[in-house]
Amino acid sequence: MPKICTARLVTAACGLVLAAAAHADASTKDREFLTQAATSGLYEVQAGKLAQNRATANEVKSFGAMLVKDHTAANDELRALAARKGVALPTTLPGDKQKQLDQLAKAQKFDQEFLSQVGLNDHRHDIALFEAAGKDADDPEIQTFALKALPKLKAHKDHAEDLAVSIKR
Repeated sequence: MPKICTARLVTAACGLVLAAAAHADASTKDREFLTQAATSGLYEVQAGKLAQNRATANEVKSFGAMLVKDHTAANDELRALAARKGVALPTTLPGDKQKQLDQLAKAQKFDQEFLSQVGLNDHRHDIALFEAAGKDADDPEIQTFALKALPKLKAHKDHAEDLAVSIKR
């Protein structure tokens, strides 16, 4: 009986070691990317919801809906990736981003401000962040995630540029 218990303990210990290896910690650089990407994704979803409610132009409302849909999907994928890497992601916006969102909600010319701030500025920042991770992330899975997300981010920025021109007319 003691031999069976010892064998089970050894088997269980090996399983724990393998499980811990599967959840290897990400490098500091990769953790920072995952955290920044999560914050940006949360912001994009909340800003998109705001646009669906506050925008006056139907095209801007539709753009907001697209941001909610696309960034929610990307956020889900990012959360799964971070969990595999042992990284806890933020679930709420940091103070500066919440303040930015609150100010956007009060904008007199919401459509123009939303397109400028969220559609253009934030997406330019995100594109630079994801391009850097696509080149420099230590973890190949994180690199792949970043590179896979880039076309959507660029399409969002391009769409915002087109809308900004059409809204000004």
